Amino acid sequence: MSFLSDGPVDPARLLETVRRDGDGGLALFVGVVRDHNDGRRVDRLEYEAYGPMAEGEMARIAEELARAHPEAQVIFRHRVGALKVGEVAVAVAAAAPHRSEAFAACRAGIEAIKARVPIWKREFGPSGSTWVEPCGETGHGDESD
Repeated sequence: MSFLSDGPVDPARLLETVRRDGDGGLALFVGVVRDHNDGRRVDRLEYEAYGPMAEGEMARIAEELARAHPEAQVIFRHRVGALKVGEVAVAVAAAAPHRSEAFAACRAGIEAIKARVPIWKREFGPSGSTWVEPCGETGHGDESD
């Protein structure tokens, strides 16, 4: 299974994939590119990752989520490459018998991805381009918060 995608991420498809007949709760987080960051206009973003390292860390996160939330099933994708304002950068879908489990697993998934996965972001706007520190290092500054 690949966690990184160089094409569009379809949150509805992730929900379809994760849902089971015994699940009464579905939770979905979708992070999209917004048109500003830290008071600057943003026209587009570029996400870069060292694929093998990022995929490995995301696989570890998936395993940890399965152990920590055994009733839930979680799936996620993160986009790499150039993205325009409004495009999906990351999506996490969780399904569980009850909503509390689905919410907890979904939140744990996105928080772990943002804190641990080596994905770098460069934002482009009228004043040029800027590399943005990963969310896990600063606690803010990510287009898909």
